[in-house]
Amino acid sequence: MGQSFAYIRFARRLGFAVGLLSLAARASAANVGGTAGPVGRFSRAVVEVGQPFDYVLSYAHDPAEEVVFPDSLASFGTFEYAGRRWLPTRTTNGRSLDQVVYHLRTFSLAPVQPLQLPVLLLRGGTDTLRLLPPVAQVRLHRLAPALLSSDAASPPPLRTQYEALTLAPAFNYPFWLAGLAGGLALAGGAWALYGRRWRQRYGRYKRRKNHVYFLTQFARNAERFTLSRSAAVVERTVVLWKNYLSSLEETNLNSLTTKELTEHFHNDEDVRRALRATDRVVYGNLLSEDAQEVDAAFQRLRDFAERQYEVVAGS
Repeated sequence: MGQSFAYIRFARRLGFAVGLLSLAARASAANVGGTAGPVGRFSRAVVEVGQPFDYVLSYAHDPAEEVVFPDSLASFGTFEYAGRRWLPTRTTNGRSLDQVVYHLRTFSLAPVQPLQLPVLLLRGGTDTLRLLPPVAQVRLHRLAPALLSSDAASPPPLRTQYEALTLAPAFNYPFWLAGLAGGLALAGGAWALYGRRWRQRYGRYKRRKNHVYFLTQFARNAERFTLSRSAAVVERTVVLWKNYLSSLEETNLNSLTTKELTEHFHNDEDVRRALRATDRVVYGNLLSEDAQEVDAAFQRLRDFAERQYEVVAGS
């Protein structure tokens, strides 16, 4: 009987010693050299898929200790690393506090997702102590409705009672504005490269068209003079000739007298003789004396106009 009580007392003392050893081991694991272990916590208790959130890892230690926090190459489990932010070290009453904020996201559909990032404590040049904080957990908030099907692996049944709706066509403003800007830029570039050549070609076309029109009208007036022998027809023919040369040379010849016209055209013989003949008919009423001289004057005016056209067109 006495041996039984002695055995019980021995077992109790042994259990008490084991308990003390267990407590000492826990204390040594949670308190290395009198320093509390790291602490990790989430900024949110509940997150959604793809929603950004933070994980704050902090560690209070002796200022003389060298501490290394995990970087982007660490294992973040079901979380996706999106960046980090270091907080300045704060030292109070002989204790330094280091904190790192990790920016994370999750695309996992697990309802509860844990994370435990280690902190490395460097001792000397060869010894490294790996400290683990308590496991932090975050719950996932699902936004999609749960499937009503008994078989969770099968997709939901498709609904076949929907009718297609006809959508009104919308004007694509960005597309057309971009096309208009591109067309204007292309037209501006083409005008810068070929604008002068196009203007010259258009000018030659316009001069040729005006020249053909002048010759036609001049021939009609000459024919009218042949039939009527009228001084008014001679005057209209000279005015037509002046107007044509004014547009051809881009000058104002209508207000010039016969003498000034002759000097303007460098005393050309055809111009001088033709204008003298027409002046005698218009102002001197000498048509009855020599009508054939007027016909010759018309021919000289026409020949001179054609020569001037060739000069201007060839320049």
